Amino acid sequence: MTSLSKLSFRQIAAAGALMCAALLASGYYLQYFEGQDPCPLCLLQRGFYYAILIVFAAGALHGPGRKGAIAYAIGALAFAAGGIVTAVRHVWLQHLPPDQVPACGPDLFYMMENLPLGRTLQLLLRGSGQCAEVHWTLLGLSIAEWSLAWFLAFAALALYLALRKQ
Repeated sequence: MTSLSKLSFRQIAAAGALMCAALLASGYYLQYFEGQDPCPLCLLQRGFYYAILIVFAAGALHGPGRKGAIAYAIGALAFAAGGIVTAVRHVWLQHLPPDQVPACGPDLFYMMENLPLGRTLQLLLRGSGQCAEVHWTLLGLSIAEWSLAWFLAFAALALYLALRKQ
């Protein structure tokens, strides 16, 4: 097994992009083949995965110098931080007592068509009763808990890329 320190920025960024793509593919598999419709917070987390994928893929294709590598790493870290905040909120909602779960609201597509963007984002971040439901687990963790773990891993990877000596 190759040590992470022996890999180039391009190789590590490409691996990060591929992992994001694999996670997104898993989400689409669960949605379209297992009937797990994503809630508003799931969709928001999906957006953060896409953003991290784009940053890592751009970094892998570009193959920047040290300052560029730091810039790409900071971009990936920022999107991972957004994902962490969203996933923490999602996990928190899932662990609320049933009487404290917020009511279900309109779906994302309705909100985007009928509400101003600011209000849509506010409602997305608040989550809904649908976000508190857990229908699928792997090794005892919900999708939101796995998502939080992956966002933490991407944040750690981005930090490593920003701080490592080239």
